[in-house]
Amino acid sequence: MKLNDLETEFNFQFPPLYHILGADGMLNVGEYGPNWYSTIFPKLKDNPTLFLHTYDFELLNLQAVKEAIEDLADPENYRQIKTEFKFIPFGQSGAGDHYCFFVSEQKGEDIPIVFVWHDMNEVVYLAKNLNDYMFKVLLTDMAEQDTYNEVSDQEFIEHLQYSLKTHARYLTQEQQNILRTVALREIKDYEIEFANGRKESCRGLLTDVELAEIIDNVIPFDKMETSFEYS
Repeated sequence: MKLNDLETEFNFQFPPLYHILGADGMLNVGEYGPNWYSTIFPKLKDNPTLFLHTYDFELLNLQAVKEAIEDLADPENYRQIKTEFKFIPFGQSGAGDHYCFFVSEQKGEDIPIVFVWHDMNEVVYLAKNLNDYMFKVLLTDMAEQDTYNEVSDQEFIEHLQYSLKTHARYLTQEQQNILRTVALREIKDYEIEFANGRKESCRGLLTDVELAEIIDNVIPFDKMETSFEYS
């Protein structure tokens, strides 16, 4: 199966960048199964495919993309998604939520990236297009060391370096420069303060405040992090 096959079958077009990623092997994650992490992941980790080292993101292979498109569009699906909303999934979370191209709001070559929750009637805008989303994900990865799974400082930095090696070529020069500059920083501990007064300890190369400022300045999007109901 090829990207063109999916476009023809479901009457849409992936953004040009996604075709480039496909041609470069950035979408080749193999077949998922019980032995994927022990047999496939070691072959990919030093030259990661799209968002391989990103927490709670699983890139869908083309067969899984096809199945997810059909599932979301199925009128019998429990989500009961409105027919005017066309979502093309390309990734999913561990809980089964989907990262999608929101084809219904395509403007030129810009197709918004959205997060479609599986267990509540909500879609969240993540970025204006795939290029901006790639920058946002890589920058966010730099701010969020996975301490829950006890990822060491060395492994954290290695994963960031590997991701930059394979992903940077698809970003603008400004985006590349920002990521490479941040990657040279020392890891630091910081706290996120929530509106209700709760605080959460985090660890990374930049704080949540710095992360938000860079995103606002470099990849502004008036719908960023806003949401709407899909059914």
